[in-house]
Amino acid sequence: MTGRLKRVAVWLSVAGAFLLPAAAQTQSFRVMEYNVENFFDTRHDSLKHDEEFLPSGVRGWNRFRFQEKSDKIAKVILAASGDQVPDLVALCEVENDYCLRSLTRYSPLRDAAYKYVMTDSPDERGIDVALLYQPATFRLLGARSVRIPLEHLGHRPTRDILHVTGRVVSGDTLDVFVCHFPSRSGGRKQSEPYRLMAASCLRQAIDSVGASRQCFHLIVTGDFNDCPADRSIREVLGASRPSGDCHPSGHLYNLMDGKPGGTYRYRGEWNILDQIIVNGKLLQKDSSVRTGYEKARILVFPFLLEEDERYGGDTPFRMYKGMRYQGGYSDHLPVCLDLEIKEGQP
Repeated sequence: MTGRLKRVAVWLSVAGAFLLPAAAQTQSFRVMEYNVENFFDTRHDSLKHDEEFLPSGVRGWNRFRFQEKSDKIAKVILAASGDQVPDLVALCEVENDYCLRSLTRYSPLRDAAYKYVMTDSPDERGIDVALLYQPATFRLLGARSVRIPLEHLGHRPTRDILHVTGRVVSGDTLDVFVCHFPSRSGGRKQSEPYRLMAASCLRQAIDSVGASRQCFHLIVTGDFNDCPADRSIREVLGASRPSGDCHPSGHLYNLMDGKPGGTYRYRGEWNILDQIIVNGKLLQKDSSVRTGYEKARILVFPFLLEEDERYGGDTPFRMYKGMRYQGGYSDHLPVCLDLEIKEGQP
């Protein structure tokens, strides 16, 4: 080869390198869910039964305890951070906007610059669900509440389901549902019909998203007050543990199904009441927003646990033991999910 031809060959190889499409960069995206257990302010809401958590109430709830509660929720969220704080944090058992404003502006979480949306449910105690989000990685497009008409079953009102839609760095839309299903008060079997109705309302809302978008990415999380194998999850939602390589977009998969341990302990037995469910699109290898079963986990920080003096082993370190204040965190453990998002995808 002559010198001139060599120079042409080198130029073509360099030019070709620049013409090749750049490899897509991926960004990590973390989702966390935490039932914070009775995050009440100290003021009375005349429309709600919040008397238990007032300075004059039986628990002696006061400004100092409220601030300590807020700081400890912030500590848990910061402990769940990697290189950055979680992009989304779903919270259960939050009383009102004042609590979230205090958490995001006047606790150790203030530098994280979270924004938030929450429900305004007819729950008689006044507790709601909320979603904290990072505006830089989750551009809020809309939020709405899904009402659960338990009065048709002769039951008192319960928490709404929060449906939040946002855009992530790939340009894709991500739909997030935050739930706190009716409790097991009165017994698991006796109260099951109420959770079945909540699951039915949730399923209808999910199907509505699927019908309106050809390609959608979906995360459902919260305190379901049921385990992965219970009827509300397995039958009504149709969510089960993923297996194999085929995951149709319209199917739901429970990433907490089969995980060791639990998020809530009752009479010495751990149960996974806090769960993260995704649609099949998020499990497809070629998806611009993707995750996997191994990416979901229960966060078992040592400071969240104490010794179970009655049944042995560890149990969540609660705010109150009975009516005695002990300054713990919550009766639930948080859960977490990591996703990978391709930047700049159409």
